[in-house]
Amino acid sequence: MNKSDYIFGLRAIIEAIEAGRSIDKVLVKKDLNGDLSRELFGKMKEYGIVCQRVPMEKLNRITMKNHQGAIALLSPVEYSRLDNLVPLFYEEGRVPFIILLDGLTDTRNFGAIARTAECVGADAIVIPERGSVSVTPDAVKTSAGALLHIPVCRERSILDAVRMLRDNGYKIVGATEKTDRNYTANDYRVPLGIVMGAEDTGISNDVLRACDELAALPIKGNIGSLNVSVAAGVMMYEVVRQRGE
Repeated sequence: MNKSDYIFGLRAIIEAIEAGRSIDKVLVKKDLNGDLSRELFGKMKEYGIVCQRVPMEKLNRITMKNHQGAIALLSPVEYSRLDNLVPLFYEEGRVPFIILLDGLTDTRNFGAIARTAECVGADAIVIPERGSVSVTPDAVKTSAGALLHIPVCRERSILDAVRMLRDNGYKIVGATEKTDRNYTANDYRVPLGIVMGAEDTGISNDVLRACDELAALPIKGNIGSLNVSVAAGVMMYEVVRQRGE
């Protein structure tokens, strides 16, 4: 990890948060306490920054300098707010198309999906705050720079994002093998959100229930599912096909 990818030290991190630096998450020692650490926790809560408790050994692997039990990992991009983008897309006269990633954890898959999303002209990618990939330098590299060109929204949960999009007139389609409905049977010419699930468990049950429609890609071989980035690419190009672009 390059030195430009992180900030260490309690006061330095607090000042970075107050200055509006784009922080992916803050790694803090498991038993960190004290007045300054409480101030840091308060700032993270105020600004909605993810906090991850880790062993001291993990912090020391990043830097052996006096990090005081806290290291902030910087994001290469500024995250967007979904509730700001949704009205903007309508004002610009778009038929918006958003990709939602429910629990994706592999950086390479994230980068590949982002690269395809940018190529097909998707309007945004949504990820959850916790238990998910995030925009890191490795993800940007894997996406061939696409993550620098497409808005990424990090929301409290994918379920909340799905509900908000539905309330604003979006149709939500979940890509899953838990349906017999072929992916080409759905209409993708409307304001649209496509949900792709985690590599191992797929879309969570709560999010599946919140989708308007489900869609399955036909599997003819012995392996039961496609790689999620490949499946996402097929889904996105079906949107392109239907929209005639």
